[in-house]
Amino acid sequence: MVGFHVCPVSLILLLAIAAGLGEVYGLGEDLGRPLFEPPGSPMRLQESDPGLLKALKFAEERYNRGSNAMHLRKVSRLVSATRQLVKGLRYTITAELSNTQCKKSTMLRTCDFYPESQKLKTEVCLFEVWDIPWQGTSSLLSQKCQPKVELQQEETNEVTEASTRQPLKESVELLGLFKEFMTKYNKVYSSQEEADRRLQIFKENLKTAEKIQSLDEGSAEYGVTKFSDLTEEEFRLTYLNPLLSQWTLRRPMKPASPARSPAPASWDWRDHGAVSPVKNQGLCGSCWAFSVTGNIEGQWFLKHGKLLSLSEQELVDCDGLDHACRGGLPSNAYEAIEGLGGLEAENDYTYSGHKQKCSFATEKVAAYINSSVELPSDENEMAAWLAENGPVSVALNAFAMQFYKKGVSHPWMILCNPWMIDHAVLLVGYGERNGIPFWAIKNSWGEDYGEEGYYYLYKGSNACGINKMGSSAVIN
Repeated sequence: MVGFHVCPVSLILLLAIAAGLGEVYGLGEDLGRPLFEPPGSPMRLQESDPGLLKALKFAEERYNRGSNAMHLRKVSRLVSATRQLVKGLRYTITAELSNTQCKKSTMLRTCDFYPESQKLKTEVCLFEVWDIPWQGTSSLLSQKCQPKVELQQEETNEVTEASTRQPLKESVELLGLFKEFMTKYNKVYSSQEEADRRLQIFKENLKTAEKIQSLDEGSAEYGVTKFSDLTEEEFRLTYLNPLLSQWTLRRPMKPASPARSPAPASWDWRDHGAVSPVKNQGLCGSCWAFSVTGNIEGQWFLKHGKLLSLSEQELVDCDGLDHACRGGLPSNAYEAIEGLGGLEAENDYTYSGHKQKCSFATEKVAAYINSSVELPSDENEMAAWLAENGPVSVALNAFAMQFYKKGVSHPWMILCNPWMIDHAVLLVGYGERNGIPFWAIKNSWGEDYGEEGYYYLYKGSNACGINKMGSSAVIN
């Protein structure tokens, strides 16, 4: 990436800068609150937008710096532009660039285009520019250009497949990968048009996975996953939980008592029988329910010596404090379980992946809780508490999870903002791999995700906000 500082900026420094720029960028004066709202949908921009003009000038300069052409090119036409708040300001720009009469070695203030059309060479370019105003940096995430072709419509009876309109080598390789992906994950699309659209999304996601891979500081491998045919927005709306970043919605919880002993070097509750098999939330943003039931399953095992699989569907249907498949908060879920009187077993109240009428039966309660507590935010104290008391419900920013395959994930903090938490999971242990410390995280996207359903995240830098929302039920 161009123009990006090598060392991640500390959160304290970011907060200090944000305080000074708060009025300009709308960050607010209360530094105890998140710097950002949850990422929004792309917003179409007018040509006069100041941020767009800055991003366009940056892209134009980087284009000319990397070009082998003798003459400078500049934007001759803006086709479209959008901006999205996603770990910064991401501009997606489609523009035409035409050559000017100025050679690169000149320092002229104005450069006119060639008046003769035969000399006016034009390319259509798609730029992705990432601007971080509070850091004063811009980066060119991607640049894809091709010569502008004036299409002439001709009458023909021939039907040309979409793949033949691409360079042959790229098409064959891409289609091969896409076919393997469809076969492995049993993907079926409603029409040829939908299949073509998913192919293009798949292609762009391959590039995104490569970018994440190049910037990861751990040992993780990113690439094709079962989510590779989903846009970022589709993935976020279907599988993630935007309510987790709404800190004002969280109810206060009493703090957990500190662990009696320091954390051992490593610990894994899977080795001690306190973790049920990996489950699958399906096309429902109910990660919060799976995180909480996983915690209670562990707590019940430690108190009664029996590992139960408890019902998430009960929470989806009967928890009136949360929003079923549209998200929820673990703190609310504990309170709802107390009010209901407990949880039924998975076999008695099976998971459907969508909200139904509540059919909770008191006589079928398999486990109950008495209260809940919030864990400290220090990772060493979290580890000590986990080793002593069982698996912990946590939440994190899922920035790197869509294309995660294996290894220890360690995204840059600026990419995986700790305030933008959007996924609840279960912390079951910690340890070290080849000198890299990690948290072992049970996810709820099925066993065909990550490492047999698990995600491994770097431990020791509060990566992706893993330390922000640790909690546990209490069973007396």
